[in-house]
Amino acid sequence: MQKLIRPKAIIRQRRRRLIMVTAIILLASMAYFVRWWYLNRDWETTDDAFITGHLISLKAQTDGTVVEILAENTQYVQAGQVLVKLDGARAQIDLQQAQAELAETLRDIVTLKTRIDTLQQRMEARKAEFTKVQHDLRRFDLAVREGAVSEQQVQNARDQVRALEASIAAIKAEKSGIEAQILGQSVAHHPAVEKAKSKLRRAFLAYHRRNVVAPISGFVAKRKAQVGNLVEAGAQLMVIVPMYDVWVEANFLETKLAAIRPGQSAEIRVDAYGKAMLYHGRVIGINPGTGSSFALLPTNNANGNFIHITERVPIRIAIDAEELRQNPLLPGLSTLTRVNTSEPGEPMLNSEVNTAGTAYRTDVFSDELDGVEQMIAKIIVANTVAVR
Repeated sequence: MQKLIRPKAIIRQRRRRLIMVTAIILLASMAYFVRWWYLNRDWETTDDAFITGHLISLKAQTDGTVVEILAENTQYVQAGQVLVKLDGARAQIDLQQAQAELAETLRDIVTLKTRIDTLQQRMEARKAEFTKVQHDLRRFDLAVREGAVSEQQVQNARDQVRALEASIAAIKAEKSGIEAQILGQSVAHHPAVEKAKSKLRRAFLAYHRRNVVAPISGFVAKRKAQVGNLVEAGAQLMVIVPMYDVWVEANFLETKLAAIRPGQSAEIRVDAYGKAMLYHGRVIGINPGTGSSFALLPTNNANGNFIHITERVPIRIAIDAEELRQNPLLPGLSTLTRVNTSEPGEPMLNSEVNTAGTAYRTDVFSDELDGVEQMIAKIIVANTVAVR
């Protein structure tokens, strides 16, 4: 026989089930909250955090027309590799002109030195003639008393002495003027020659720089150079990104900044890899100012229309190098970053940023002037044969 359930009993049974379900949900929510609070109480989190890296702008260092492009976007290039070639006709003309000007300057100095020698010889001849005329004048002064010579001969001798004195003085003045130009220096080290050398070095450098090389190793991006483009010195041709030297720039609210210190550990999740991939990092520096402080148009809070806005401060976080090698990151990627504020860290103004990496130096330009000194030496030898 089927058991009859009264309506009140059904209501009580449903009420008990509802209370049980509600209690389970509340307990689960409380457990989740307690777990979340326990795991996150010592962490400051922000999603205003992005992967940042060195974006090396490759620019033309001399004027010219692009005649060849040897690298394209996404390609990996080595430091010192030629990426863009410019037409070298103009640079070659400037180099040849600088060579000719150096040769001309050398010959001018050689001519001045030769002129000094000529003036010295002329002055010696005038002095010898002056000595002879002075001797004759003394003899004439004695002979005129005895009537052996006329007064006119004596006067002519005196006039000749004065003329020779003036001639010697003029030669000496001209010689002194030329010596002042030479300054007693050798031809190869005369100031005018040094100036011509510097101009030749600049022309040689411009000619050498018609081939634009990569300053560091990295990946090519944002190529702007096109074959046939006439570019000026300073024009951007492309960008090189060293992929393994990136970091996180996390912008934390100023209200969260009090507990963040350099040296604290960090966890980074990148949207591109999802939640499965967790990167580990370390706070290495706090930017000395809010983001708006360095804006192109800083905020003006003295205009009478003040609205309080909580500012953000950029925090630099280094990423574990091994994790970065295994899973490279691209500059600009969005991240969810959190910092463990339970760790003591270091004073706020301390910085652990290291500039010993390859992105902070290059030696590809150290040999740009190789060969120019030999070129200068040959020009000097060829144009100073008369002076040793």
